[in-house]
Amino acid sequence: MRTIKGPGIFLAQFAGDAPPFNTLESIADWAAALGYKGIQIPSWDARLFDLEKAAESQIYCDEIRGMLADKGLAITELSTHLQGQLVAVHPAYDAQFDAFAAPHVRGDPRVRQAWAVDQLKKAAVASRRLGLTTHASFSGALAWPYFYPWPQRPAGLVEDAFDELARRWRPILDHFDANGVDIAYEIHPGEDLHDGITFEMFLDRVGNHPRANILYDPSHFVLQQLDYLAFIDIYHPRIKAFHVKDAEFRPNGRSGVYGGYQPWVERAGRFRSLGDGQIDFGQIFAKMAAYDFSGWAVLEWECALKHPEAGAAEGAPFIARHIIPVTDHAFDDFAAGGADRALNARLMGIAERALRTQPVAQSIS
Repeated sequence: MRTIKGPGIFLAQFAGDAPPFNTLESIADWAAALGYKGIQIPSWDARLFDLEKAAESQIYCDEIRGMLADKGLAITELSTHLQGQLVAVHPAYDAQFDAFAAPHVRGDPRVRQAWAVDQLKKAAVASRRLGLTTHASFSGALAWPYFYPWPQRPAGLVEDAFDELARRWRPILDHFDANGVDIAYEIHPGEDLHDGITFEMFLDRVGNHPRANILYDPSHFVLQQLDYLAFIDIYHPRIKAFHVKDAEFRPNGRSGVYGGYQPWVERAGRFRSLGDGQIDFGQIFAKMAAYDFSGWAVLEWECALKHPEAGAAEGAPFIARHIIPVTDHAFDDFAAGGADRALNARLMGIAERALRTQPVAQSIS
């Protein structure tokens, strides 16, 4: 087993035009002073990162890594959440998602999609140059407007949508594979990959591609009432990234999972700062340790109530307290007596020769 790395912090919710949040170096100083050891960088934010330059220049990437290392920081992953969203956009969301793209491709869905694909491919190269093996993104969505089966969906609509989603992502996944980097899709409402079933539908269509993996964020499962602990048991081989984000779900006689079109503060399900919600992070970190998750525990701060800087300050010690330094031996090894076939045979009342024909099983502890 390996100890989870962390604490890390996703910079997207903190980047801004005022110091210390307006340059990578100054926001890195801020994060390091709070106790973070890693930063997840939003690749679309030019105030912090130049994706084009990172894809072209090893010198640029080495300079970033060196600057961060001097502050005691590492890059956990690059993120293309916004660009990944634009790989697949249903026409109903064209206007809303257009702002995610560079100004010169807005207003033309086909050109915008080609730009997004190019951004993902650049992110694969940049990740390799930065020495990263995992990348965080969204899948985008073609079927999401039809998630509730009323009116009745035409036969084959969802299947066709997932066929097209896989067709768009397969060459991107191949490009990431050529660069030795996994894509970790954040399983998230609004994306076609929003739960285990939809991830499996996609995975089947991309031929169980080894680079198609999961960014695990339990907050999104609380809001849709999915068992976030059982999810780890089922999908742990594909979990390559981890957002540590809290949430609560308090339904009442007037509102539930769908939220009644209310603002975040009023919704039955809402995001909270770490420790203020309902998620059992003790069990999550225990499962991650048991399943040998070797990536980073990264704070993604989103809270309907608390100030972001307060949430960030509380997040680093919260994550540090939950990281389990894994053991390299079993707690009862002091009592081990070694393999003794004769003793085993006497204890079970069988002939020793019956055991001699069987190999000694290796301990999994």
